[in-house]
Amino acid sequence: MKLSILIPAYNEARTIHLILDKVKKVVLPEGVSKEIIIVNDFSSDNTIEKIEEYKASNSDIIIQLYSQEKNKGKGAAIHKAIKLATGDYLIVQDADLEYDPEEYNLLLKPILSGFADVVYGSRFMGGNPHRILFFWHSIGNKVLTTFSNMLTNLNLTDMETCYKLIRSDIAKSLNLKENRFGFEPELTAKLSRIPNIRIYEVGISYYGRTFEEGKKIGWRDGFRAIYCIIKYNIFSK
Repeated sequence: MKLSILIPAYNEARTIHLILDKVKKVVLPEGVSKEIIIVNDFSSDNTIEKIEEYKASNSDIIIQLYSQEKNKGKGAAIHKAIKLATGDYLIVQDADLEYDPEEYNLLLKPILSGFADVVYGSRFMGGNPHRILFFWHSIGNKVLTTFSNMLTNLNLTDMETCYKLIRSDIAKSLNLKENRFGFEPELTAKLSRIPNIRIYEVGISYYGRTFEEGKKIGWRDGFRAIYCIIKYNIFSK
Protein backbone atom coordinates (compact mmCIF):
# COMPACT_ATOMS: atom_id res chain seq x y z
CA MET A 1 0.00 0.00 0.00
CA LYS A 2 1.20 3.53 -0.79
CA LEU A 3 0.27 6.77 0.98
CA SER A 4 0.39 9.95 -1.12
CA ILE A 5 1.23 13.02 0.96
CA LEU A 6 -0.07 16.14 -0.78
CA ILE A 7 1.58 19.45 0.11
CA PRO A 8 0.12 22.70 -1.27
CA ALA A 9 2.79 25.39 -0.85
CA TYR A 10 2.53 29.16 -1.11
CA ASN A 11 5.35 31.35 0.21
CA GLU A 12 6.62 28.68 2.60
CA ALA A 13 10.35 29.04 1.91
CA ARG A 14 11.06 29.52 5.62
CA THR A 15 9.50 26.23 6.77
CA ILE A 16 9.18 23.91 3.75
CA HIS A 17 12.43 22.07 4.51
CA LEU A 18 11.33 21.55 8.12
CA ILE A 19 8.02 19.93 7.17
CA LEU A 20 9.73 17.80 4.52
CA ASP A 21 12.21 16.60 7.14
CA LYS A 22 9.30 15.60 9.39
CA VAL A 23 7.49 13.79 6.56
CA LYS A 24 10.70 12.00 5.56
CA LYS A 25 11.34 10.79 9.11
CA VAL A 26 7.88 9.28 9.61
CA VAL A 27 8.06 5.49 9.88
CA LEU A 28 4.82 4.10 8.47
CA PRO A 29 3.48 0.64 9.36
CA GLU A 30 5.12 -2.32 7.66
CA GLY A 31 4.04 -2.64 4.05
CA VAL A 32 3.07 1.03 3.66
CA SER A 33 5.27 3.25 1.48
CA LYS A 34 4.93 6.98 0.85
CA GLU A 35 5.28 9.52 -1.91
CA ILE A 36 5.37 13.29 -1.52
CA ILE A 37 3.60 15.53 -4.03
CA ILE A 38 4.21 19.27 -3.72
CA VAL A 39 2.18 21.79 -5.70
CA ASN A 40 3.76 25.25 -5.60
CA ASP A 41 0.95 27.80 -5.94
CA PHE A 42 3.00 30.45 -7.77
CA SER A 43 4.90 31.55 -4.66
CA SER A 44 6.45 35.03 -4.74
CA ASP A 45 9.33 34.07 -2.44
CA ASN A 46 11.99 31.40 -3.07
CA THR A 47 9.82 28.42 -2.10
CA ILE A 48 10.50 26.68 -5.41
CA GLU A 49 14.27 27.03 -5.02
CA LYS A 50 14.13 25.61 -1.49
CA ILE A 51 12.15 22.61 -2.72
CA GLU A 52 14.56 21.96 -5.59
CA GLU A 53 17.49 22.14 -3.17
CA TYR A 54 15.76 19.68 -0.88
CA LYS A 55 15.04 17.26 -3.72
CA ALA A 56 18.65 17.37 -4.86
CA SER A 57 19.99 16.49 -1.41
CA ASN A 58 17.31 13.88 -0.55
CA SER A 59 17.23 11.58 -3.56
CA ASP A 60 16.25 8.64 -1.33
CA ILE A 61 12.62 9.79 -1.12
CA ILE A 62 10.04 10.23 -3.88
CA ILE A 63 9.11 13.90 -4.32
CA GLN A 64 7.00 15.09 -7.24
CA LEU A 65 7.02 18.86 -7.73
CA TYR A 66 4.49 20.74 -9.82
CA SER A 67 4.26 24.53 -10.17
CA GLN A 68 1.02 26.34 -10.95
CA GLU A 69 1.30 28.86 -13.79
CA LYS A 70 -0.46 31.47 -11.59
CA ASN A 71 -1.73 31.73 -8.02
CA LYS A 72 -4.98 29.74 -7.93
CA GLY A 73 -5.45 29.05 -4.20
CA LYS A 74 -4.96 26.17 -1.80
CA GLY A 75 -7.96 24.22 -3.05
CA ALA A 76 -6.76 24.35 -6.65
CA ALA A 77 -3.31 23.16 -5.56
CA ILE A 78 -4.90 20.21 -3.78
CA HIS A 79 -7.03 19.38 -6.85
CA LYS A 80 -3.85 19.15 -8.91
CA ALA A 81 -2.07 17.07 -6.28
CA ILE A 82 -4.98 14.63 -6.14
CA LYS A 83 -4.71 14.12 -9.91
CA LEU A 84 -0.98 13.49 -9.62
CA ALA A 85 -1.26 11.07 -6.68
CA THR A 86 -0.44 7.43 -7.40
CA GLY A 87 -1.00 6.06 -3.89
CA ASP A 88 -3.86 3.92 -2.60
CA TYR A 89 -4.66 6.57 0.02
CA LEU A 90 -3.86 10.26 0.25
CA ILE A 91 -3.60 12.95 2.90
CA VAL A 92 -3.11 16.71 2.70
CA GLN A 93 -0.17 18.12 4.64
CA ASP A 94 0.04 21.90 5.01
CA ALA A 95 3.53 23.24 4.40
CA ASP A 96 3.58 25.05 7.74
CA LEU A 97 4.23 23.29 11.05
CA GLU A 98 0.70 23.24 12.49
CA TYR A 99 0.14 19.51 11.97
CA ASP A 100 2.49 16.68 12.98
CA PRO A 101 3.25 14.07 10.29
CA GLU A 102 4.07 11.53 13.02
CA GLU A 103 0.31 11.26 13.46
CA TYR A 104 -0.27 9.76 10.00
CA ASN A 105 -0.16 6.44 11.83
CA LEU A 106 -3.11 7.47 14.03
CA LEU A 107 -5.18 8.12 10.92
CA LEU A 108 -3.98 4.97 9.19
CA LYS A 109 -5.03 2.68 12.04
CA PRO A 110 -8.78 2.50 11.17
CA ILE A 111 -7.81 2.09 7.50
CA LEU A 112 -5.37 -0.76 8.08
CA SER A 113 -7.82 -2.43 10.46
CA GLY A 114 -10.34 -2.57 7.62
CA PHE A 115 -12.91 -0.25 9.20
CA ALA A 116 -12.60 3.03 7.30
CA ASP A 117 -12.51 4.59 3.83
CA VAL A 118 -11.93 8.12 5.18
CA VAL A 119 -10.40 9.28 8.47
CA TYR A 120 -10.61 12.86 9.76
CA GLY A 121 -7.99 14.08 12.24
CA SER A 122 -9.83 16.15 14.83
CA ARG A 123 -8.12 18.96 16.73
CA PHE A 124 -10.98 18.96 19.24
CA MET A 125 -10.90 15.42 20.58
CA GLY A 126 -8.34 13.23 22.31
CA GLY A 127 -5.53 14.05 24.69
CA ASN A 128 -2.85 15.30 22.30
CA PRO A 129 -1.25 18.77 22.69
CA HIS A 130 -2.99 21.83 21.27
CA ARG A 131 -1.54 25.32 21.17
CA ILE A 132 -3.82 27.87 22.88
CA LEU A 133 -4.54 30.72 20.48
CA PHE A 134 -7.74 32.35 19.26
CA PHE A 135 -11.07 31.97 21.11
CA TRP A 136 -13.22 33.26 18.25
CA HIS A 137 -11.46 31.04 15.71
CA SER A 138 -12.33 27.99 17.80
CA ILE A 139 -15.94 29.15 18.15
CA GLY A 140 -16.14 29.82 14.41
CA ASN A 141 -14.75 26.38 13.64
CA LYS A 142 -17.32 24.71 15.89
CA VAL A 143 -20.14 26.73 14.33
CA LEU A 144 -19.05 25.74 10.81
CA THR A 145 -18.69 22.08 11.81
CA THR A 146 -22.12 22.05 13.47
CA PHE A 147 -23.77 23.73 10.48
CA SER A 148 -22.07 21.27 8.13
CA ASN A 149 -23.17 18.33 10.29
CA MET A 150 -26.77 19.52 10.22
CA LEU A 151 -26.80 19.28 6.43
CA THR A 152 -24.58 16.23 5.93
CA ASN A 153 -26.03 14.27 8.89
CA LEU A 154 -22.50 13.46 10.05
CA ASN A 155 -21.31 13.92 13.64
CA LEU A 156 -17.83 15.29 13.03
CA THR A 157 -16.07 17.44 15.63
CA ASP A 158 -13.69 19.15 13.17
CA MET A 159 -14.89 19.52 9.59
CA GLU A 160 -12.23 22.14 8.80
CA THR A 161 -9.23 19.98 9.73
CA CYS A 162 -6.40 19.75 7.22
CA TYR A 163 -5.84 16.07 8.04
CA LYS A 164 -8.27 13.94 6.07
CA LEU A 165 -6.90 10.57 4.99
CA ILE A 166 -8.96 9.38 2.02
CA ARG A 167 -8.99 6.37 -0.28
CA SER A 168 -7.51 7.77 -3.48
CA ASP A 169 -10.12 6.40 -5.87
CA ILE A 170 -12.81 8.13 -3.82
CA ALA A 171 -10.94 11.46 -3.80
CA LYS A 172 -10.34 11.30 -7.56
CA SER A 173 -14.06 10.67 -8.21
CA LEU A 174 -15.41 13.76 -6.43
CA ASN A 175 -15.08 16.47 -9.14
CA LEU A 176 -14.01 19.11 -6.62
CA LYS A 177 -14.53 22.76 -7.61
CA GLU A 178 -13.47 25.07 -4.77
CA ASN A 179 -10.09 26.71 -5.33
CA ARG A 180 -9.61 28.35 -1.96
CA PHE A 181 -10.85 27.82 1.60
CA GLY A 182 -14.22 26.44 0.52
CA PHE A 183 -12.41 23.18 -0.19
CA GLU A 184 -13.08 21.57 3.22
CA PRO A 185 -16.90 22.00 3.33
CA GLU A 186 -17.21 20.99 -0.34
CA LEU A 187 -15.15 17.85 0.24
CA THR A 188 -17.14 16.92 3.35
CA ALA A 189 -20.48 17.47 1.62
CA LYS A 190 -19.49 15.30 -1.35
CA LEU A 191 -18.02 12.54 0.82
CA SER A 192 -21.20 12.41 2.91
CA ARG A 193 -23.29 11.56 -0.16
CA ILE A 194 -21.29 8.49 -1.18
CA PRO A 195 -23.39 5.38 -0.44
CA ASN A 196 -22.03 3.19 2.38
CA ILE A 197 -18.88 5.26 2.84
CA ARG A 198 -17.18 4.60 6.17
CA ILE A 199 -15.95 7.83 7.79
CA TYR A 200 -13.99 7.77 11.05
CA GLU A 201 -12.43 10.45 13.23
CA VAL A 202 -9.35 10.33 15.49
CA GLY A 203 -7.84 12.93 17.81
CA ILE A 204 -4.68 14.71 16.69
CA SER A 205 -2.43 17.45 18.06
CA TYR A 206 -2.36 21.01 16.72
CA TYR A 207 0.53 23.49 16.75
CA GLY A 208 -1.28 26.57 15.45
CA ARG A 209 0.37 29.69 14.09
CA THR A 210 -0.43 33.34 14.77
CA PHE A 211 -0.93 35.80 11.92
CA GLU A 212 2.55 37.18 12.60
CA GLU A 213 3.90 33.65 12.15
CA GLY A 214 2.18 33.27 8.79
CA LYS A 215 -1.40 32.12 9.40
CA LYS A 216 -3.42 32.98 6.29
CA ILE A 217 -7.08 32.23 7.09
CA GLY A 218 -9.37 35.12 8.10
CA TRP A 219 -13.00 36.02 8.73
CA ARG A 220 -13.79 36.27 5.00
CA ASP A 221 -12.87 32.61 4.67
CA GLY A 222 -15.46 31.79 7.35
CA PHE A 223 -18.21 33.41 5.30
CA ARG A 224 -17.02 31.56 2.22
CA ALA A 225 -17.20 28.31 4.18
CA ILE A 226 -20.83 29.04 5.16
CA TYR A 227 -21.66 29.75 1.51
CA CYS A 228 -20.03 26.48 0.45
CA ILE A 229 -21.80 24.45 3.13
CA ILE A 230 -25.14 25.70 1.78
CA LYS A 231 -24.11 25.43 -1.88
CA TYR A 232 -22.75 21.87 -1.84
CA ASN A 233 -25.32 20.41 0.53
CA ILE A 234 -28.47 22.01 -0.89
CA PHE A 235 -28.05 23.60 -4.31
CA SER A 236 -25.28 21.56 -5.96
CA LYS A 237 -26.14 17.99 -5.07
